[in-house]
Amino acid sequence: MPVTSQVPFLFAADVNVDVDLSVLAQIALFGFFIVVLKPVLFDPLLKLFEEREKLTDGARANARSMDERAAELLSKFESEIEKVRREAALERDRLRAETAKLEAKMMEEAKADAARILSTGREQIAQEVGALRSDLVASRPALAQQIASKLLGREVSS
Repeated sequence: MPVTSQVPFLFAADVNVDVDLSVLAQIALFGFFIVVLKPVLFDPLLKLFEEREKLTDGARANARSMDERAAELLSKFESEIEKVRREAALERDRLRAETAKLEAKMMEEAKADAARILSTGREQIAQEVGALRSDLVASRPALAQQIASKLLGREVSS
């Protein structure tokens, strides 16, 4: 099989292009439009694109600086919060220790009061028991006479 049958377009005949005045008119119009449209349309459009790019870059730089400032403020805020937490923990521990001391003092006072009340009560009971014993000792002969009279069923005199 010959190669020419597989790729017929490689060996095609030359293309004939007629160059006449319409091609020259189109080239002239293209040049005219370039010369007219460049300062009227293309230059302002390119300037607009360039200005937009500058504004975008400026906004990005501004956003970066604002992000950095926000990060600084956040770290400062977090450090202040941590400082306040430490101070609050110290104050809480101090108050707990103070409360524990106060509680111990109150317990000691309560124990002392309870011991004093108990001691006073015991003394009072001892006095009352003593008074009752002396009353019993004094009324012993009369009680013995009453018991004997009841048991015997008659009056006993001493």
